[in-house]
Amino acid sequence: MKIASWILLFSSMTLLSSGCGGGSSNSPSNPSPDIRPTPQSAHVFILVGENQQYSDIIGNSLLPYLNGLATSNALATNYFANAHNSLLDYFMLTTGQTIATDDNYTGTVTDNNVVRALSAAGKTWRVYAESLPSTGYTGANVLPYVKDHNAFTYFSDVLNDQNQAANIVDLNRLTADIASGQFADYSFIIPNQNHNSHDCPVGFAACANEDKLAAMDSWLKQQLTPLLASSIFQQNSVLIITFDESVVTDLSGGGGKVATIFVGPQVKPGFRSTKRYQHQSTLRFTMETLGVSDLPGAAATAPRMSEFFK
Repeated sequence: MKIASWILLFSSMTLLSSGCGGGSSNSPSNPSPDIRPTPQSAHVFILVGENQQYSDIIGNSLLPYLNGLATSNALATNYFANAHNSLLDYFMLTTGQTIATDDNYTGTVTDNNVVRALSAAGKTWRVYAESLPSTGYTGANVLPYVKDHNAFTYFSDVLNDQNQAANIVDLNRLTADIASGQFADYSFIIPNQNHNSHDCPVGFAACANEDKLAAMDSWLKQQLTPLLASSIFQQNSVLIITFDESVVTDLSGGGGKVATIFVGPQVKPGFRSTKRYQHQSTLRFTMETLGVSDLPGAAATAPRMSEFFK
């Protein structure tokens, strides 16, 4: 009985001690990234590059602009795409499922998706697709625009509603929207094949990966500098730059390790996260930061990304 009493007393003292002083990372005063509520944003922008592994992006001198954003803002250092081919990752970013088996998918997606979730919550959305043939275009590839980088063109919510389809516009529209300050709540930016690090830049019959990366960085600087400097963005907006997948030989996580950067006034400057994330967490964040409670597919159980924010 005496031994049992001492054990009980020691256990009680240990519990009391753990509740004082140093505390744990899950305590209310210092919640874990999974517990802390997602900060609210007025506008969220997503920009997706193509087929580059983390080590070819972060720290690469050929990408001074992108690495400058990563250094001065927040970087996920342990982030993995979900699959190869590209379309599967775009679906994960927008439906929380990979849906297809490859880029040749021609079906209509009736599953829950960001368009449905945003619309039900009274939120607006827009896709800025570089080299899009025409506003509301949902058809096949017209190079350098490619359909399989635009998941929105597969959604029944868009295909069956001309008003929704009209939210898919050419990238040139972004310049006008910056000037007017009339942003949608949710924006998805799709570079064309010459600027997303997938194909060679214009004027190159053949090129090395270094040429693709340099062209992408120059394009990013041109497109993003006015956006990030706009008063609307600076008030309370966030930009996420990620890549659909890594190189095909990198199967870690399903689609390989990729660079993912958070930019915005609420982002912790210079922050580096080692927590493991995938595209479903980005989907969850984009919904929750806009106050949307409907989290499609795997986003509902994905880790929150609150740790990137002040």
